[in-house]
Amino acid sequence: MSSITEKAKKQKQVLTLNKLSKRKVVEHNDLITSIAKMDKTPLKMFELAISCIDTENPPKDNTVYLSKRELFAFFKVSDNDKHSRFKQSIRSMQKEAYFEIKENKGKGFDFESIIPIPYVKWNDYNDEVTIRFDQAIMPYLINLKKNFTQHALSDISELNSKYSIILYRWLSMNYNQYEHYANKGGRRQNQLSEYCNPEIKVAELRTMTDTIKEYKETYHFFRYVVENSLKEISKHTHFNVTYEKLKVGRSIDRIQFHISKKEQPQELNGEYKAREQDPAYLQDKINKEVNQQALFAEAMQSLYTTSLLESSLLSPFDMQDITLMANLQLEVYPLYKQLEEIVGLQGVKKHLEYVSNKKLDYSKPNLVKYLKTAVMRYLESGDTKQPEKDKTRYVKTKGKVTPDWYVHDYKNETTPEEQKELEKIKKELSDSMKKKEE
Repeated sequence: MSSITEKAKKQKQVLTLNKLSKRKVVEHNDLITSIAKMDKTPLKMFELAISCIDTENPPKDNTVYLSKRELFAFFKVSDNDKHSRFKQSIRSMQKEAYFEIKENKGKGFDFESIIPIPYVKWNDYNDEVTIRFDQAIMPYLINLKKNFTQHALSDISELNSKYSIILYRWLSMNYNQYEHYANKGGRRQNQLSEYCNPEIKVAELRTMTDTIKEYKETYHFFRYVVENSLKEISKHTHFNVTYEKLKVGRSIDRIQFHISKKEQPQELNGEYKAREQDPAYLQDKINKEVNQQALFAEAMQSLYTTSLLESSLLSPFDMQDITLMANLQLEVYPLYKQLEEIVGLQGVKKHLEYVSNKKLDYSKPNLVKYLKTAVMRYLESGDTKQPEKDKTRYVKTKGKVTPDWYVHDYKNETTPEEQKELEKIKKELSDSMKKKEE
């Protein structure tokens, strides 16, 4: 049991182990997009401290209380040197850690440099840790009515890189907006797609991760800051994330991420078992399975499936995945149909060849979203329109389609006698063909 006294527990809100998995971190978006001048341990400790704040009942004197035992559990520290490491982390957080915040004020930007936690108190005879936030940081943590993000503390606890934490917070900020507007409405489909497939300039991501002077080689930046972070995020958090590089000329200008949320188990206090016995739920489950089988069958017969195979975007093993093929038929193939109506089937194949050449291995786990985003962007870009010199324009005249460059100056100079002879020859050929068929 914690050594914090019962009296202290009544007076103070102390973070306990059984609440860690349910804790949420709520912070303003300006704080998420700020520059975190600190390493992973102070940043995780800051996130842990934020999770203790009741936004509806802000802490008195900006002070929250942690248990050392629970704090060590959060950081998964069990060695004998943990108390010394804890002291070192506190010193680092107070002496070196700060946020550089850039806030848009309409007329321009305000810039702030804030040490978030200037005061920490603990002792060696009980389990309590007192943390007091700086007054300047509080507007970014309480009384948040808009432009804020909420994410799970348990996700942060599993991340072992500063870059992973920073990128996870930014991805959560975007996906939260997707979920909000998907449920409440108020955004078009392409806007929703932008929230779950957000883009960021490489220069902006370097600023946010404080790597302008680090990993100067693009290869190293993507390997250590982007790819390693996404591996951690996809492995340890609620998200699966892939990415692609977007170029301007020959230079990589932006990065687009593709975010999807993992399905979470539903069993809570026997709710899952009760639901499994509900006839309406079971019938709905059967209907979904039947519908999925129908979509799978359609996909297997689709020319688009063949085109995906030919362009190496789909493998024979992928075709054994019923869910994948059903989702392609449901979400992607209708968009390919739209594209085919504009550029023809060969145009669709050229698009798939282009996507295949640009596609990274990192995109494989989220193939449906990757292909859907690629074709949506292509359809919306206007690039489907060919240059005028390469196009043949057609004009409809009385139900017939003729090129507008065609000059109607041809005169039929066949004589009536010659015309009768031609008709005779056509009839003889027709009779001959009929005899052969008999």
